[in-house]
Amino acid sequence: MRWLLFLGFFVSLQAQNKQILYGFKEVPQQILLNPGAQIDYKGYIGVPLLSHIHFNAGVTGFSAFDIFADDGRDFNQKIQDVVYDMDSKDFFGFNQQLDLFSAGFRFKSSSEKTFFISFGLYQESDVFFYFPKDYAVLALEGNYNNLNRRFNLGDLSVSAEVSSVFHVGINKKINSKWTVGLRGKIYSSIVQASSTENYGSFTTVEGTSNFLTHRIDLDMKLQTSGLSFATDSTATNQVDVLKSRLLLGGNLGVGIDVGFTHEPSPEWTIDASLQDLGFINYSKDVQNYEVNGYLEYEGIQSVFPPIASDQTAQEYWDEVNDDFEDLFKVDSTTTAYIKWRPLKLNTSVSYNFGKKNNKECNCLDKSDPTFQNRVGAHLFALKRPNHLQWALSAFYYRKLFKGLQLKTTYTVDTYSSKNVGLGMSAALGPVQFYIMADNLLDYQNVAKSQSVSLQLGFNYIFKNNED
Repeated sequence: MRWLLFLGFFVSLQAQNKQILYGFKEVPQQILLNPGAQIDYKGYIGVPLLSHIHFNAGVTGFSAFDIFADDGRDFNQKIQDVVYDMDSKDFFGFNQQLDLFSAGFRFKSSSEKTFFISFGLYQESDVFFYFPKDYAVLALEGNYNNLNRRFNLGDLSVSAEVSSVFHVGINKKINSKWTVGLRGKIYSSIVQASSTENYGSFTTVEGTSNFLTHRIDLDMKLQTSGLSFATDSTATNQVDVLKSRLLLGGNLGVGIDVGFTHEPSPEWTIDASLQDLGFINYSKDVQNYEVNGYLEYEGIQSVFPPIASDQTAQEYWDEVNDDFEDLFKVDSTTTAYIKWRPLKLNTSVSYNFGKKNNKECNCLDKSDPTFQNRVGAHLFALKRPNHLQWALSAFYYRKLFKGLQLKTTYTVDTYSSKNVGLGMSAALGPVQFYIMADNLLDYQNVAKSQSVSLQLGFNYIFKNNED
């Protein structure tokens, strides 16, 4: 039943890249990715709880098909093959986002300058951890066949959090070529746990007083916040606590998003944004655990130590027990700590072409001056504890009708080199609906997919007078 240990590593499938939504001007939620995006409407109101539903999961190094395929191979052997093929840079992740409410409106100042103000509150869940390669190999092979090998205990790196974010953004079109934006955020952490600052090793060498000597060096840390309500409260109190933390009553932090859009010509567009430049201060309901120590252990000696030394058997066993208690003694503290948010970068360049023709006069349709097509490339990067997660996309946008637009993407990222995505925005009067999905080629056999993403939502759009 040794394989059950490894299933624990595979239960959580993260990528926060939203390459289909980014730059999709008809969908208001795109300004959450770039506060300096172009906005072609007077305002919008998101349908509460339905304006933006996002789910994204991913894993690198293997797929469920590699383990559960009915190919006649031994299950334990497939687990071993997956473990040996992966390394400590492979990772697992899950991200979920739900808009509780959102809205945005265009305003005029006393100087007749116009600004677009947007605001809202969304809830987000995020889980991320690296594959602990040395732990897995040690569990599979044991230490006897790995003499003198240093197993890195720092391979353990995991974080998980549920939070809410209240945000207010301002967007300003400076002139016909430049649009800039800034978004302020207040983070409220509902519950958080992370163990990302781990060091240490486990090594087995030939012994002197016994066959083997085990050298254990530990410097491990787990930081948690907000977990006690799950065990120390009644069900009613737990709901009240969750509501309070969701509405900015949890551990608080601040952050900003910045972005711009530049049109050097009507055909070309360049844009970029930085998201979540900020931090959370965890000071409420904090519980930290730390294990730190070094031990050389040569196994159980003779139970008759008086033959070699002035020590009784009971004294010997007490000494062994004390050594292990000292090594694995868990220090618990309630010290506050600060965590920086994962910084995200989005940037793209696109080319617009194909203005609509008026069939009656065989000329350009003046009532719809926008281009019907857009092609371009989009780069996404996300700072992780031990690496930079990235994705590069090529995209094609097509405006089919005034109320129907499509966007398709081809993405190369850390999960796949053949990720095809498709997004649609449809409007019936002022009511707009959008849906977007990734990895469409893998839907014929979802078990082979290493990532999956889905976004959808409803909005009420206040269009410009000329529309």
